[in-house]
Amino acid sequence: MASASAKLPRPLIDTATLADRLADPNLRIFDCTMHLAPLPDNSGQQVTSGEADYGKGHIPGAAFIDLARDLSDTASPFRFSALGPEAFADAAGRLGIGDGAQIVLYDAGYNAWAARVWWMLKAYGFDNATVLDGGLIKWRKEGRPLETKPVTHPLAKFTARPRAGFFADKGRVAGAIGAPDVRIVNALSPEQHAGKSGVHYGRAGRIPGSCNVASRGIVDPETNALLPLPELRRRFGDLGLLGGERVIAYCGGGIAASLTALALAALGKEGVEVYIHSLQEWANDPSLPMEVG
Repeated sequence: MASASAKLPRPLIDTATLADRLADPNLRIFDCTMHLAPLPDNSGQQVTSGEADYGKGHIPGAAFIDLARDLSDTASPFRFSALGPEAFADAAGRLGIGDGAQIVLYDAGYNAWAARVWWMLKAYGFDNATVLDGGLIKWRKEGRPLETKPVTHPLAKFTARPRAGFFADKGRVAGAIGAPDVRIVNALSPEQHAGKSGVHYGRAGRIPGSCNVASRGIVDPETNALLPLPELRRRFGDLGLLGGERVIAYCGGGIAASLTALALAALGKEGVEVYIHSLQEWANDPSLPMEVG
C-alpha cells in the first residue's frame, strides 16, 4: 500500500478513561500480547503467544488476539504478513471487531504488539481503535481490576476499506533511499542499528541512510506509557522526522516500527509508513544494501 494516508484521529486512551468506560456495551477490548525471545545465535527471535498470560489476568472484558495466528498470512515466508482485505475482514469479524464498535488494544509489554494491530486496522479503513497508553503494566501498577475468565466477543461485520500509504514493501523502501522527500527510521536498538550486537535478522546493520529512534526508548520506564509529547517531539524533531517529508519506519519484523508509527500519530504526524517485512526480508536479500558502523 503506497501513496497518501488518511488523517489520523487521536490514537491513545488513558487508563482512567478506560476504567470509567468498562461497562460500555459498544466497547471491545483486546489483549494483543506476544513474546519474543532471541535465538541462541542471535539470528532472529522466537515468537510465542501471550495467551497463557492472558489467562492469568487481563483487563475485564478483554478478549485475546494472537497476531501470528489470527491476523497474519501464515502462508507467507515472512512473519506477520498482512492478510488480504477479504481475509482480514473475515478474521476481524470473527474476533468481534465490527464497523460500529469502539476498539481498545493493549499488551503486557511496551505496547508494540497492540500498536501493530492498531496500524493494521487503520490500513483497512477502521478509525475507531485506540491503544491503551501504558498497557497492562500501567493498569496493574495502578491497582486496577483484572479477571481471568476468557472472553469471546460476539461475531461482527467488519468492512475492509484498504488505504494506501500505511505499509511499505521493499521496492518502496529501496526507492526511498536518498530521496529528498522521505525519511527512513529504524526502531531497533542503537547497537542493532550500528550492526555491533544484539539480535540480527540476516546481515547485521541498517538500511542505508536511516536514522535511529529505538522504540523502547520512547516509553517511560516507570509508567510504561509513551514519553510526554514534548519529549517525543524533541526526539523525532531533532532527526527531521516531523517535517513535510514522508516517514518509513522499520525494525526486524514490522512490530517495533508500529510503535514508532503510533508515537508519530500521537504527535499529529501524517504520511507515515511501516515497512511490513522490515529486516527479516531486507537483511536476507543480498541484492539490497546494508550499512554498519
